[in-house]
Amino acid sequence: MERQQSEKKWETGRENRKENTEEGTKKTLEKVSGADSKKKKVSLEDYLAQIRPADPAAMAQAKRRFDSIAKPIGSLGVLERDLIRMRGIRGMEEKNLPGKAALAIMCADHGVVAEGVTQTGQEVTRIVAENFASGQACASIMCREAGIDVFPVDIGMNCGRIGNPEPRPFSLLDRKVASGSKNLFRESAMTMEECKEAVLCGLRLAGELKEMGYGILLAGEMGIGNTTPTSAMIHVLTGLSITSCVGRGAGLSDEGLERKRKVVSGAAERFFLAHPSLTPDFWKRLSKPETGPEPEAVLTLLSELGGFDLAGMAGLFLGGAVYRLPVVIDGCISAAAALLAVRMAPAAKQFLFVSHVSAEPAGQAALSALELSAPLDLQMHLGEGTGAALFIPLLRMGAAVYDQMETFEEIQVTPYVDYEADKENRS
Repeated sequence: MERQQSEKKWETGRENRKENTEEGTKKTLEKVSGADSKKKKVSLEDYLAQIRPADPAAMAQAKRRFDSIAKPIGSLGVLERDLIRMRGIRGMEEKNLPGKAALAIMCADHGVVAEGVTQTGQEVTRIVAENFASGQACASIMCREAGIDVFPVDIGMNCGRIGNPEPRPFSLLDRKVASGSKNLFRESAMTMEECKEAVLCGLRLAGELKEMGYGILLAGEMGIGNTTPTSAMIHVLTGLSITSCVGRGAGLSDEGLERKRKVVSGAAERFFLAHPSLTPDFWKRLSKPETGPEPEAVLTLLSELGGFDLAGMAGLFLGGAVYRLPVVIDGCISAAAALLAVRMAPAAKQFLFVSHVSAEPAGQAALSALELSAPLDLQMHLGEGTGAALFIPLLRMGAAVYDQMETFEEIQVTPYVDYEADKENRS
């Protein structure tokens, strides 16, 4: 009897230990998103509860490997830093980092276009989305050159259902929540239910792409008018002035820029009046590490001033953390979505990787709020995931050095000494 009780305790302990590993997380996710989800809806909170930190032992082992390679210590800079972090996410047994890459482009329309904040009309969103699928859009061409598969997603375009139900590379995926957001200058952009559904769409897509064999995700977007909701939310989240966080988008005139600033200012004022407890001081406190996450407050902001593309990208970033996949931030809108994700679940930050800094001031403010630096500054402001696509070949080159280069021991050369690490250890 005692032996049976002991074995039972050991088995219970083993299961508890597994919960803290990727295997344990996978088993728990299967419970959350598998057969049980057919009986009841799985909440966003259920998914977020499964986020586990990167493995520090795997990162330490990866650093030792990099330091042993016959080159100056740390000389690959950001590439070393990011590949070490990826080892912490994917584990030491994972081969060929960063692995197959998938760019998910969230496509949606925005009702605020009615306020004259763009050069073009909403019809352009669908045209470009279809060009992603045909391989003729800028992001598609760049990704094809870089060996990245593109998954354009209709999450909220103002048209009928035109996509496929299952994800396939270079094919429009139908995950439509609604046919565009409402005019955020005058009313809530989305209902709370629509907002949560869009976030969950992005989160679950991360899991689907992992099942398809992808090892790294890129977050892109397409939505005429989406720099306006982005600027409004960055203004609220960071306290940055309207003048500083509102840019010209796809190329507004001086008159158009002034109109856009008035729209963003009016939308933010409407938000603060509708939600008096969510003051600027509240968002300032939320940026502090010691402050706990406030997912409901962030979802309220997103539903009021956001859009389906932003919500879907925020979900994709959260899905990277849930399913243990690195996700690459693209430009301004992508960075804003990443900030929303981290304000909902701070642990998601470990799974974010920055590609470049956007020329849009709101994008720069979002990265600053995330306390993340960009390795590339190419003065880009296209979006679509184009900047993120540029970063993948660099990661692959760094990974090739990690995998293939000989060590100091193998070439019989005395290794470098990491004096900076010695200083830190002594202090």
